[in-house]
Amino acid sequence: MQKRGEEQALSSQPGGDAQRGRRQRRGVRALHELLALLAPPTCTACRAPLAAAGPLLCPACTRALPWLRGPGCPRCGLPRHRRGGCPAAGAAFALSWAPLAYEGVARDLVQALKFRGALPVARLMAAQVAAGLPPALRGTDAVVPVPAHAGRRRRRGFDPAGVLARALAARLGLPLAPCLARGGGRRQVGAGKAQRRDPGRLAVVARAEPPRRALLVDDVHTTGATLDACAAALAAGGSGWIAAVTYARTL
Repeated sequence: MQKRGEEQALSSQPGGDAQRGRRQRRGVRALHELLALLAPPTCTACRAPLAAAGPLLCPACTRALPWLRGPGCPRCGLPRHRRGGCPAAGAAFALSWAPLAYEGVARDLVQALKFRGALPVARLMAAQVAAGLPPALRGTDAVVPVPAHAGRRRRRGFDPAGVLARALAARLGLPLAPCLARGGGRRQVGAGKAQRRDPGRLAVVARAEPPRRALLVDDVHTTGATLDACAAALAAGGSGWIAAVTYARTL
């Protein structure tokens, strides 16, 4: 009884909160060490063993990230144009940008999130996006995730673009505005450029009032058809300026 009374008295003193915080941190570290023994951590991209449970990528994969260097087209996000000019010249979004090419380690991370449910990867992706976000894409009112088809969201149990957008909004200190809804039943993955841009393939509508200046977020920018459809829905709903940001860009 005397010991319990002393502990209660200690917790009521100014230093009690600090001591409780230290005990909690020790408990968290011990839990991480136990989990590392039961399920040794591996690199999310290459599955190589990791020395600690904190990082998601091994040093080799971190070095191999395919960053997009140098100036790119502010409209389509490509580092250079092929014949025919900018493919986003008529898009409903004003600007688009991605920090990485959709290849190698970046592709592995996107696929780990989308197809293996590796949700912590979204925080790493959001940190990499936020770290390099160009000044022209800052100063928006809210982050808008590209919506997933309802059936695929139910099967997965989550929405990859939504998870990424939520993590990015937290990084940027912006509200999340999931104001878009998606119709159509055909997947964009694996479809050709003409199929992706078929007007009957993808239907997006604003189900709530969108932000005036919107930062539209998806995992990958391929042909831009999905981003264009979402941006058009935002513009129809009242957005006056839309920028599209993705984690990776196909080249």
